[in-house]
Amino acid sequence: MCGIVGYIGHREAYPIVIKGLKRLEYRGYDSAGVMLYDEESGVKVCKTKGKVSDLEAKANEGFTVNGKIGIGHTRWATHGVPNDVNSHPHVSNSGDLVIIHNGIIENYAPLKEELIKRGYTFKSDTDTEVLVNLIEEVQKKENIKLGKAVQIALNQVVGAYAIAVFDKKNPNELVAARLGSPLAIGVGEGEYFVASDASPFIEYTSNAVYLEDGEMANIRLHKAIKIRKIKDDSLVDPYIQELQMNLEQIEKGGYDHFMLKEIYEQPSVIKDTYRGRLHANEGIVQMAGVEDNLEKFLNAKRILIVACGTSWHAGLVAEYIFEEFTRIPVEVEYASEFRYRNPIINKDDVVIAISQSGETADTMAAIKLAKENGAFVFGVCNVVGSSISRESHAGAYTHAGPEIGVASTKAFTTQITVLTMIALKLGKAKGTLSNTDFHTYLQELEIIPEKVAEALETNDKAKEIAAAFKDSANCLYLGRGYNFPVALEGALKLKEISYIHAEGYPAAEMKHGPIALIDEQMPVIVIAPKQGHYDKIVSNIQEIKSRSGKIIAVVTKGDIQVRELADYVIEIPETSDALSPLVTTIPLQLLSYYIAVMRGCNVDQPRNLAKSVTVE
Repeated sequence: MCGIVGYIGHREAYPIVIKGLKRLEYRGYDSAGVMLYDEESGVKVCKTKGKVSDLEAKANEGFTVNGKIGIGHTRWATHGVPNDVNSHPHVSNSGDLVIIHNGIIENYAPLKEELIKRGYTFKSDTDTEVLVNLIEEVQKKENIKLGKAVQIALNQVVGAYAIAVFDKKNPNELVAARLGSPLAIGVGEGEYFVASDASPFIEYTSNAVYLEDGEMANIRLHKAIKIRKIKDDSLVDPYIQELQMNLEQIEKGGYDHFMLKEIYEQPSVIKDTYRGRLHANEGIVQMAGVEDNLEKFLNAKRILIVACGTSWHAGLVAEYIFEEFTRIPVEVEYASEFRYRNPIINKDDVVIAISQSGETADTMAAIKLAKENGAFVFGVCNVVGSSISRESHAGAYTHAGPEIGVASTKAFTTQITVLTMIALKLGKAKGTLSNTDFHTYLQELEIIPEKVAEALETNDKAKEIAAAFKDSANCLYLGRGYNFPVALEGALKLKEISYIHAEGYPAAEMKHGPIALIDEQMPVIVIAPKQGHYDKIVSNIQEIKSRSGKIIAVVTKGDIQVRELADYVIEIPETSDALSPLVTTIPLQLLSYYIAVMRGCNVDQPRNLAKSVTVE
């Protein structure tokens, strides 16, 4: 949430910053702003409630866009409502310092009170304006340069942040810092970029430095980056890494929305995720992060999975798979609850942390808690170099590529792919999975991309069903076994992007309450593949039918029994029960997408949501 972009160099900053902010729109935001500096006009700030397009329109009304240094921001409101005044950038009382900030300063209230006593005034309700004036007060009181003032001020604040600060008295420098929120620095030829991730500067340079937690950077024209620890001022050698992302990955590629593009990328990204790891013909799963720590996994008394949102649903699928294949007890926890409930964590526990972005604040906090208690932490995330990948003892990347749509799709299926490979490897090593089953699953996982591609052929059927139910007020999703988490995920997708109230339940639980809601107005989506508890779920469908519920059934090709009962049927290719979530989730993603489109919703940037939740 919130997007940061900064530029200092030989080009005009405004087009770079605006384009960068558009690249970061996926993060979720409600206002946008930009600061530019040139010697003739000095500091110029333009900001507004709304989208980056609204910012552009406002800038066209007489805002001078000259300047080769600039910072820009998309804000997701925390302190203060979304409006022009609360938007970033924020300027200090003197007008010299300008800041953009992602995160929350928890002790802003007492800091603000003290600054007011010292004569400072505040225009906004934000914690960010407090921070920029705190930096100014330190700078004036100590008579020091910006970098040192930022460092001293940050040692006085409690909370999370990624910031970029500019001082017009020294206009050839930006100061950036992070604690809990990601920040990347692009290193070009005679120019530097600052951004929440690398997407804003990918066409200008393939070299980036990712700040670690508790680090700050002095970024000066024609000089090397200087990175220091905020706490003790010690110097850190910048590690410049080559970006793997390319421009094509963050463009829509002819699709109407990023979400649809990412749904259709799933056959290829699932293959990318197991490429080089899964060797079905040889009967091998190669995963260095698991192999190097095999004893820790094999000796684990328990596996704890911590995650949020869609990643939590992937963890629920993994619970079924791990317990089936490895016979190790698994608990799946919301990271946001785990960190606060004084959980029991033992030294022989393995904690698997799942996050698409690798920056999820609650999951990061859960990892730190697990490590403090001596557990082994294994990270599963999509973004190379992200905080969770660095904080974990070991891990495995999914290879989904950048996921721009806020509602996660390809991240879900690639997370399940990685977790399935881990479970297969451990089951084989423990002897809890027979050689025959092990080889069968390897071969089936290898052809899953083909089955996902076949499932994508339900596109037109999903569109037809969407047209029939786009005006529904509520929706129920039911599944059993491996497909209960898919029901939860299907309901989440519908809620996220169409704003229709939806709930997922185990099908057998329907009669323990939700059945009271079923009437002719209630669409019920039932995941009913031939594998698994088929006869039981047929009984559940009959219960819905007898109460006039509208039944949309996801079934295995050739199904007859459910077809006779359902109002609409979506056919998918047959696959084993354990791997079926990789296929059954596809039509549910398409259904949610088309309902949202038909309702006129902003599919890629649903209201109130952020792609990367880097604050509590």
